[in-house]
Amino acid sequence: MRLKDKVAIITGAGSGIGKETAVLFAKEGATVVINDLDEKSGQQTIDEIHLNNGKAIFIQGNITKTEDVKYLVYEVTKRFGRIDILFNNAGISGIGQLHEIESEEWERVLNVNVYGVFLVSKYVIPYMMEQQSGSIINMSSCIAEIGLANRASYAASKGAILSLTKSMQVDYAKYNMRVNALMPGTIYTPFVEDYISKSTSPEETIASIKKRQLGGDLGKPIDVAYAALYLASDESKFMMGSSMYVDGGVVNGK
Repeated sequence: MRLKDKVAIITGAGSGIGKETAVLFAKEGATVVINDLDEKSGQQTIDEIHLNNGKAIFIQGNITKTEDVKYLVYEVTKRFGRIDILFNNAGISGIGQLHEIESEEWERVLNVNVYGVFLVSKYVIPYMMEQQSGSIINMSSCIAEIGLANRASYAASKGAILSLTKSMQVDYAKYNMRVNALMPGTIYTPFVEDYISKSTSPEETIASIKKRQLGGDLGKPIDVAYAALYLASDESKFMMGSSMYVDGGVVNGK
């Protein structure tokens, strides 16, 4: 019960890494607030948590809409009186070289991946400041450290999140708050599965992706969830402004 009596908000918790993390946090004793745009997938996460006798609620909302975010934070603090953990997990991918990307698509990726993190954090942080404690986990990516073909908008957004994490830590350390970034490699989420299936040659695509990892395979959502659990728990109390790689050796192994 590494998160016993803690209240955690996880954005984008209807599928993939967010879902696995929500289920794991609940097993470790946290009361988990599931946030997602998709009500059906959010409810499925809730059902799985309740099946294991965990505590969780679902609050639907768009992390780029101020009123939705205000409502999310208001409901959590009204019901539970505190917020101990914020996992800014929600995000979208972007594909294409810079000269190919339409302005609207660039804005969409940066809006969700960067502005969404800003907005949710903006309204959660005052409560953590008041209670003089809290752990914020921002979802960056190992792509923030390396070049990867056809990922200009996504790389820009995840690089911004990495820099934002370090700046946030400097600002809020005096409130006994920790802000760290997760840096996954290619994780076999529903998005990646869909991307592979729609490629010209799924077999060649997945083989190419696997070559990037030292272990020769893709990561699983639970691999990142366990890293998030460590950062959320008091065990990582001396990790501040850090970037935690869960990338199968993509960045530092080759």
